[in-house]
Amino acid sequence: MTAAITRVVLADDERMVRTALRVIIDAEPDLEVVGEATTGAEAVSVVRSLRPDVVLMDVRMPEIDGIRATEQILSTLAEPPRIVVVTTFENDSYVYDALRAGAAGFLLKRAAAEDLVQAVRLVARSDSLLFPAAVRELAALHSSQKPAPPPWASRLTDREAEVLRQMATGLTNAEIAARLEVGPATVKSHVAAVLAKTGVRDRTQAVIAAYESGFIRPK
Repeated sequence: MTAAITRVVLADDERMVRTALRVIIDAEPDLEVVGEATTGAEAVSVVRSLRPDVVLMDVRMPEIDGIRATEQILSTLAEPPRIVVVTTFENDSYVYDALRAGAAGFLLKRAAAEDLVQAVRLVARSDSLLFPAAVRELAALHSSQKPAPPPWASRLTDREAEVLRQMATGLTNAEIAARLEVGPATVKSHVAAVLAKTGVRDRTQAVIAAYESGFIRPK
């Protein structure tokens, strides 16, 4: 059986960056670049037309930036792609804004080729956080010092709360299942319940909500 191909769109106003990303991605048998965009507005149009699985989105672009483009894509498509914002600096406030807008993760422009490929595959599977330590650090920097208890916290079962904490460490569903000594299908159900009760799109936003609300405290 032929493996499914993950279809990728590149959105960056620098031609050299797009070319380098395309060479790396197209060299992999399970990945394919199907389109490119040079502005945020063009990225929205290209994604709507091509319906890729993953978008590598530059944070800073002309017309509308990567944050606004991310918001537009996620709010207008019934089955939107997974979006990874690409940035020069990991502590850039734009990165956190993009994650809050719904991006599944971020990637540094200086990342090694193998890290880039792994990132695309990871977000396409959507069963773990991309660079969990960096996500936790960003969330800790932007969390309230005295957050009010989140209304969703009381709706989580004890097991769902534990799954959320394990999600924040970057564990996959299979790894959480092994740690909690339950089946992967059970963990998948718990993750779905956590997303529904926290009212977010995916596990990245669930983890951010957990830190911002104080449900999980930075160590």
